[in-house]
Amino acid sequence: MPENNPAADAAPDDDLVEYMHAFRLDPLAHADFAYRWGEGALKGVSGPRAWQCEVMEVIREHLQNPATQHTPCRIARASGHGIGKSALIAMLIKWGLDTGVDTRVVVTANTENQLLTKTAPELAKWSNLSLTSDWFRVGATSLVSTTPGHDRSWRADLVTWSLTNTEAFAGLHNQGKRLILVFDEASGIPAKVWEVALGALTDEETEIIFLAFGNPTSNSGAFRDCFGAHRHLWNTAQIDSRKVEGTNKAYLDELVATYGEDSDIVRVRVRGQFPSASSMQFIASNVVDAARVREFHNLVSDPIIFGLDCARFGDDHSTLAIRCGRDARSRPWQRWRQTDAMTLAGDVALAAQQYRPDAIFVDAGNIGAAVVDRLRQLGVANVHEVWFGGKGEDAAWSGDMRVRTANKRSEMWSNMRGWLEAGAIPDDDALATDLTGVEYGYAADQVSILLEKKQHMKARGLASPDDADALALTFAAPVLPREELVWPEMYRRVRKLTEEEEWEQLYADLRPGNWD
Repeated sequence: MPENNPAADAAPDDDLVEYMHAFRLDPLAHADFAYRWGEGALKGVSGPRAWQCEVMEVIREHLQNPATQHTPCRIARASGHGIGKSALIAMLIKWGLDTGVDTRVVVTANTENQLLTKTAPELAKWSNLSLTSDWFRVGATSLVSTTPGHDRSWRADLVTWSLTNTEAFAGLHNQGKRLILVFDEASGIPAKVWEVALGALTDEETEIIFLAFGNPTSNSGAFRDCFGAHRHLWNTAQIDSRKVEGTNKAYLDELVATYGEDSDIVRVRVRGQFPSASSMQFIASNVVDAARVREFHNLVSDPIIFGLDCARFGDDHSTLAIRCGRDARSRPWQRWRQTDAMTLAGDVALAAQQYRPDAIFVDAGNIGAAVVDRLRQLGVANVHEVWFGGKGEDAAWSGDMRVRTANKRSEMWSNMRGWLEAGAIPDDDALATDLTGVEYGYAADQVSILLEKKQHMKARGLASPDDADALALTFAAPVLPREELVWPEMYRRVRKLTEEEEWEQLYADLRPGNWD
């Protein structure tokens, strides 16, 4: 930990510029000098915390080495709560501005609320505490130089990210000077924003510092890649809040005692470790992986259920999932792209003739209502339309635990989530991606489970989860067990037909001339 520098008390205002220039490549020395540690708002605090000092030392070593000074310095820190991330961000921004004329800083976060209620107040606090507080004017979302003529070129800006408006990052350059880019709560910032921001790292002869801090709430995405696929580009560390001075140890210990050392809540909020499932990921990857290889044993009374997710054109596709008890694997699924309602209904009718489902649940949105009508017209039994936005009921979660759901889609997915703990699914990468890609939150009542919308998944670069929605549809409503000697006769038409006659009749019904 640094000790106070007596020169800070003795330095007249007109000498501050020389002092700041001396700290141009040393943020830790700047922090030691620029704040009156142990006084006022900093009473009882002797200097930056140990982990904060370590980050400052990484920057100092990078800038003081001629071989690396003008290459991007990328630092990522994943941590639990309360370690002082926002304070470090503020101190580094203040150092960057104080010691480099026309330094540009851009800060973004996972949400506007994070910027306005946490990052911005912390930046204002540390700016006001510094010896150079009058050098920069504090705004609601900015810190701007008071030097005449430099208000546009010498500043820090807090901006919210937007997938449709990335100019704040795309135009971020500061050739020959200093550029600092900060991602606060970086796990929640989409890959597209990271991708555009990389354009700022291309300026030659420029001091570039890219900081990515936050709780590791997602086990996928660009922030996760800093510690995985791209770890060779980043200086990384994962910080346990219990090992940082000044954190609320009693509260952290309570979390561990309540949820367990290896729970995702403790991994993310205390240990700074990435979760086995994203804190917003609805179905954990390990649950899906187990279901892909699990053996299954069904009862002869288990009903066969079709789930049909309907799509017409574009990138989405229609999927027919077939489940019997714990088995959603042995009967091949079907998929269609750019298929009209009549063709789709005809193919499903053929599958129904083959497998004799006890229930067919069809997504009634898009072209689904037309598919339902055509299936009924063809005489296919047990067809039920399902509206994803309809009212949700209490649903399974895990074991005997039940949860409240905000709509029908959330209800079906919750029941499917519970079933996956013992069910068997196709060993298919696309299905696994669908099942694990969906995130969730809570409805306005803060109690009911609400799944992420498909368009929001697409905004994150994921495909519409058509295969997973099809499987979820098989949980749209309870289906009675089969009465093995009775159900085939219930399915047949009023006139008794042999199996060969039924096939002949079905093909006749499906001829184009008979579709009207």
